[in-house]
Amino acid sequence: MTASLAIEGVEAGYGAMQVLWGVDMQVDPGQTVLLLGANSAGKTTLLRTLIGLLPCMGGRITLDGERIDTLRPDQRIRRGIAFMSELGVFPTLSIDENIALGGYFMPQAKIRQRKEVLFELFPDLAARRSAAAASLSGGQRKMLGIAKVLISEPRLLLMDEPSSGLAPVFVKHVIDALRAAIGDGTSLLIAEQNIAFLDLADRGYLLDHGKVRVSGTREELEASDAVRETYFGL
Repeated sequence: MTASLAIEGVEAGYGAMQVLWGVDMQVDPGQTVLLLGANSAGKTTLLRTLIGLLPCMGGRITLDGERIDTLRPDQRIRRGIAFMSELGVFPTLSIDENIALGGYFMPQAKIRQRKEVLFELFPDLAARRSAAAASLSGGQRKMLGIAKVLISEPRLLLMDEPSSGLAPVFVKHVIDALRAAIGDGTSLLIAEQNIAFLDLADRGYLLDHGKVRVSGTREELEASDAVRETYFGL
C-alpha cells in the first residue's frame, strides 16, 4: 500500500540556526517527487525532519492524514517510512548484515524471504553477500543502500543524494534500480542536485535557502527559468 505525505508550513533547523522556512510539499500515493536544490539549500534538513532525526519547529507533517511530526523515528519507520542517507550503509558490516539491518523490526522469516528477492534484483551483491560493505565500489555501495531500505517494503522512501560521488554510468544504474522500486508502488521523495533524476519524477520542487522557490510537474520544472538558471546557468 502506498502512502500520502503532506508537509505544511514546516520550519526546522539546528538549535538556534533555522534552515527551513514554511516549507509546503505533497507526495501523493505512488508518486515520485524530486526535491532539487544546491548544497545548503535545506534538502537534508527537510528529510531528517521528516524521519524524525530533527524536531519540527513549526508547521505539521502528516502521513495518510495522521500527524507524525510528534512521533519518534522508530514509530515513523513502523508506519512505512524508510530513509536512505547519503552514506546509506555501514562499511564494517557485511552485505548480508546491512540488508538485514534495514528490516530489524521484521520477523526473521520475512527478512530471509525479502533478501532473496533483493539479491535477484542486485546480482552483484548476491555474489558477495558475506563481504564487508567497505570492499564495494561506490556504485555497489549505493545499490546496497537501496537494497537495505527496500527490504522493509516501505510505503514511502526518502532518499538523500543517491547520486553523490558516482560516475554518470553508475547514476544510470541507480535510476534503473529505483524504477524497479517504483514498479512496486512505493512513493518516493528524492533529494538531489543531479537533474537526471527528473526522468523519474512525477512532480518536483526547487528548494532555495530553505524555501520552496518553484514547484510543478516534471515538464513544468524542465521549462522553469529558475531551474534553468540554477542548473544550466541560462
